[in-house]
Amino acid sequence: MKVNKQTRITYNQRAKEIVDQMTLEERVYLMSGNMTMEDLIEEITKGKHYNETPYEAGGNERLGVPAMKFVDGPRGSVAGTGQSTCFPVPMSRGASFDKDLEERIGKAIGKEIRAVGGNLFGGVCINLPRNPGWGRSQETYGEESFHLGVMGSALTKGVQSENVIACVKHYAFNSMENARFKVNVKADKRTEREVYLSHFKDTIDAGAASVMSAYNKYQGQHCGHSDYLLNQVLKDEWDFDGFVISDFVWGVLDSVEAANGGMDIEMHLTQHFGDKLLEAVKSGQVNEDKINDTAVRIVRTLLAFSEADDKKYGMELIGSKDHIALALEAAEKSMTLMKNDNKTLPFSKSETKKIAIIGKLGSTENIGDHGSSNVHPQYVVTPLDGVKNIVPHSEVIFDDGQDLERAKALASSVDAVVFVVGFNHDDEGEYIVNDQDQDVTAIGGTSNSLGGDRKLSLGLHADEIELIKVVGPVNENSAAVLIGGNMIMIEEWKNDVSAILMAFYPGMEGGTAIAKTLFGEVNPGGKLPFVVPTDEKHLPQINWEAEEITYGYYHGYTKLEKEGIEPSLPYGYGLSFTTFEISNAAFEVWGESILARCDVTNTGELEGDEVVQMYVGFSQSQIDRPVKVLRGFERINLLPGETKTVEISCPIEKVKWFNPETNAWELEDIDYDVYVGNSSADKDLIRGNVNLLAKR
Repeated sequence: MKVNKQTRITYNQRAKEIVDQMTLEERVYLMSGNMTMEDLIEEITKGKHYNETPYEAGGNERLGVPAMKFVDGPRGSVAGTGQSTCFPVPMSRGASFDKDLEERIGKAIGKEIRAVGGNLFGGVCINLPRNPGWGRSQETYGEESFHLGVMGSALTKGVQSENVIACVKHYAFNSMENARFKVNVKADKRTEREVYLSHFKDTIDAGAASVMSAYNKYQGQHCGHSDYLLNQVLKDEWDFDGFVISDFVWGVLDSVEAANGGMDIEMHLTQHFGDKLLEAVKSGQVNEDKINDTAVRIVRTLLAFSEADDKKYGMELIGSKDHIALALEAAEKSMTLMKNDNKTLPFSKSETKKIAIIGKLGSTENIGDHGSSNVHPQYVVTPLDGVKNIVPHSEVIFDDGQDLERAKALASSVDAVVFVVGFNHDDEGEYIVNDQDQDVTAIGGTSNSLGGDRKLSLGLHADEIELIKVVGPVNENSAAVLIGGNMIMIEEWKNDVSAILMAFYPGMEGGTAIAKTLFGEVNPGGKLPFVVPTDEKHLPQINWEAEEITYGYYHGYTKLEKEGIEPSLPYGYGLSFTTFEISNAAFEVWGESILARCDVTNTGELEGDEVVQMYVGFSQSQIDRPVKVLRGFERINLLPGETKTVEISCPIEKVKWFNPETNAWELEDIDYDVYVGNSSADKDLIRGNVNLLAKR
């Protein structure tokens, strides 16, 4: 049985009948994590990692209501040790632009969560990085709101197809890590609705049954207490029928404000709900009707998912061969070729007798940050391991790159050089240092990692830049493999290597995927889910320690296009070992959608994947709008010489603008520019136009 919104609604009357039988205490106790700080400290003392077992909340054994059992993500199930499948981080999967793949990953994660006894996945992270320096941006899919909504919806559908509740986070405006507990974000109404909330609505429309609030404030109000965000927008305007949970430990700071503001469950410790909330209800500070509404939301959601169970999930599913193969597929499809002068890649297996892997990250198990998203797999394949495995008869030499003269001598003596450079959990990720009294491990931090935002630079470390500039020119057969969770500046050194491959944090089989790409067993088809500027000053500037910040309407590629600034590499860009031609483009309005059709031909000699992208532009608009925005994409596979016709549709709703004066979405009576191609750059697009109102 598949649980969708309509299915959940059918449980409404039954949930009300169950809630009517509960005492006030029982209804209130549905609303808290079943754990104390003492319990948590005891787990840590015993050496357990964060979320090693599902974290429970609520439940009522007397009336047959199951507890909510939380398992974090988003690169796999955090529960378990040495078991779970570690997928590439979402930013990596975002580069695949593969909706079907993301839904299959959701199914696999859902199965592993069910196998460990969980029933909620807290890993549909769709926050929009205003600046790529945000430390946790590896947990989301990219800079584009439409893309976030599509990929987040796919993950949601996959997870919930296995009767696991998908929890979308962090609602909302969470894109600063170091200041996340204190910053107050401000935005005008258009920016709020068009840029920062639209992808959340997409996942709600896709059926997401749970939402996690953010730590930060919005318009002066803590997000976990925000009547505007939680009650007015999410529950009333968007008709969200599921429940809201707080971010852990510090997501609720006041019992009365949070309960009245729309918070349904305080996670994962009981600090401000429980007895304190009970007293607030008895004293009249929180209306009992509010408690009843919340209790019904929780009960109907948990019943709908638990009673839909029609499968058995054994422990053999966790880290299974099928799931590991899926993690490898995801890593392969995410590999994004940014530069390939003189067809340096792929390296020839037969001619590469001696290869150097240079850079300390080459031999590092590097799957992402060490915060709440940290997965504990059976093993991790490093880039060095991957290369050794794929060319077992070649001599593979590792050098950490710290001694430049030694590295130069090595580079000059081998047939090919691979620099593995970028970041790890110390450079970016969940920030575990804060000024709260409680132990930082409560929300997933470990004592040996720092993380946080990339405050000083969006480029590589100074020693890595020097390494590439000094050693790169020594060997023409050289490639740089970039490891990281978001955009990395390349301008200082891009001319000193022949090829650049963005690998992100590619998961437990990442080293295999990197090596298969370097040696041509995989033809890269990933596309950049962000723009790469020539100067990081072209992006919105952020004070990462700010107590208050205003988010503007433009960021990323829309900002550069609006200001007429040419990027180093455009949004949606990615090379292949083969070539593609897009032709015969046609655009029309069909019912409530814009349709773009085109033929795509593989004009090269190798099988490969292409991501066809559709953009809509507003050159005739009388209001301030972007030059164009992504409004559809399809990933296809083509054999050499093969042609496929691709059709992409965009709901007309997705080209409306939000009018703050009428507080409504409106459609302009203009000709809309429509583009189809393989990146956001004008040279890579075919342009047409449609008039939406004239056709309706």
